[in-house]
Order: sequence, then structure tokens, then C-alpha cells
Amino acid sequence: MPPKLTRIADFEPDKRIQGFYRIKEIHQRITRTGQPYRELVVQDKTGMVDAKIWHDAAAFKISCSVGDAVVVQGVVSEYRGRLQLELEKLGLATPEKHTEYGFDPTDLLPATAYDIEEMWSGIVEIIQSMENEFLRKLVENLYQTHETKIKTHPASMTLHHAVYGGFLEHIYSMARVAEKIAAHYSADRDLLITGVLLHDLGKLVELKPVNEPGYTDEGILIGHLVLGRDMAREMMLKIDHFPAELRLKVEHIILSHQGKYEWQSPKRPKFLEAMLLHMIDEMDARVNMLSAAIEQDHEPGAFTNRYNYFKLNLLKGPLNIDDDDDAFPA
Repeated sequence: MPPKLTRIADFEPDKRIQGFYRIKEIHQRITRTGQPYRELVVQDKTGMVDAKIWHDAAAFKISCSVGDAVVVQGVVSEYRGRLQLELEKLGLATPEKHTEYGFDPTDLLPATAYDIEEMWSGIVEIIQSMENEFLRKLVENLYQTHETKIKTHPASMTLHHAVYGGFLEHIYSMARVAEKIAAHYSADRDLLITGVLLHDLGKLVELKPVNEPGYTDEGILIGHLVLGRDMAREMMLKIDHFPAELRLKVEHIILSHQGKYEWQSPKRPKFLEAMLLHMIDEMDARVNMLSAAIEQDHEPGAFTNRYNYFKLNLLKGPLNIDDDDDAFPA
């Protein structure tokens, strides 16, 4: 009988586990007392967790690399309200050796909860509804060229939508919001939608795929804003009679979408559609991060711990309040 495997979503403190996971990060660390230890981040499709090698860390041989599938044994512990895994055994997992024990590589990639083809169809429908022929042609050409990566890439390394299909999920969510906001604020709908669909295009070059997480050399040295601007500029120059003013606006909306210089934007948004894009992008990312913080929290009670991106005790469940109580006595 194959051994019982434990998904990361089913981790509990003091539970001894074994399972198959994928390495997302590997680090050599030093404790406050100067002792070496190894810190890894491992993941499966249900989540990710820090994994520690405390004892004999210098002698503990890791013959695996970031992106590898591994077979693991260890004990789950809790630190500052977050679960972590204390590793006892770790080795490379391969289909040849481990399929009979329940190893399936597709179970190790965290993925969007939404149907990729349905989201793609929704994006195509939005593109086809664009009335500006130059913007529609620009987006059509770029999305046809990069369809596979758009469907499979993460939207970020760790912060938000950092999963298989996360890029598409983020863009599709933003596009649906943008359609409603454009009408409310009398913005140029097609320009705003173009900004939404193209603003992160450079991440298809900046980031490696989910199964080998990390940044490319171009991502490290140039970054996704300039990479995306260059991709859009190259395509616009191939479209006959593309208006110069419109080209400049498209380039600005891509370069300014981070919103702040300290967030690596070379320019801040300088017209309505660029400002709206920045706000929609920020909102969608933060909502995703909030949802993930709540989902990954294991604190009892109605609130999360403060060890999340927001550094807040986030409300995650019903409050223990009796509706019959007089909360505001006269």
C-alpha cells in the first residue's frame, strides 16, 4: 500500500508528514547564535510553506535545485502563528521511482482556481469589442504571439497571483473592473483596456515559469516595465499609420502603472486612464493578497495573526457577538 501523503493545506502543528512537493526557494541562513541552518520554501497545488533544516545543516546534502520535485519527511511546527516544516529527509522525486507511491508532478504546481480557457475566451471577447482599430490590432497581435505564456505564467514571484495561470487571472479580473470604471469616469475605454491587457506584458520575459521560479537575466537587469514598453513599441511600429500620440500614451500607461518612483516606475501616471490603471492594478493585487493571507492563516478565532503583507489582524470569520446584546447602552 502506498504511504499516506499529506498536502500542505492539511498541515497541522506537531503532525509528522511525508509527501511530494516542489522547491520554490533554497537559502543558507545563520541563527542568532551563529549556527548555520538551511531554509527552503516548498509548495504543492494547495499552498506553500517554509521548511527548515536545523540540525547538521552544514552536513545535510541537498542534491536538489529550485524547481525540482522532492520527496520529504518531517514534522510540522508553528512559529509566530505560521506553520513550518522541520525536515528530516529530502530527496529528488522522479516518475520512474515514485509514481507507484502517488507522485504526480501536476499536483505540485499551485494554480489558479478559475478555468483558463474560459478566462481566455473572456479576454478575446473584450479585445474584439474594442472600437479603436489600432489598439485592437495591437492587443490582438501581442496576445496571439504570447498566448501560451499569458495562459500559464504567474503574475508575480510571491506577492499576488503567484500561481500557474495567475497572470491571466489578474488581467481578466482587472479588465472586467476596467470596463465598469471607464464608463463611470468617462474615460477612454479602449485605451484603459489596452493598458490593462499590456501593462504587465513584460513579466512574460521578466519571470520564469511557475515550475522553475525565479527572474530571468532580462528581468533582473531591465525589469518588466521597460521590457513591456519595448514589446508594445515594437508591435506598434509594425502597424501601418499607428497614430504617434496614441503610441506615446500606450508607452506612458505601461511605464507609469506602478504609480510611484519608489515602486520602480520611471514616470508617475499623468492622465486619467493611466491613473485608473494604476489604481485597478493595485486594488486587484491587494485583494488577492488579502484573500491569500486569510486562507493561509491558522490562528484560532475571528482574526488572522499580524505576520502577513499588511501587518494587520485581518477579519477572517464571524465575530463572537450576540445579536441580543445591547452593545450601546443608553
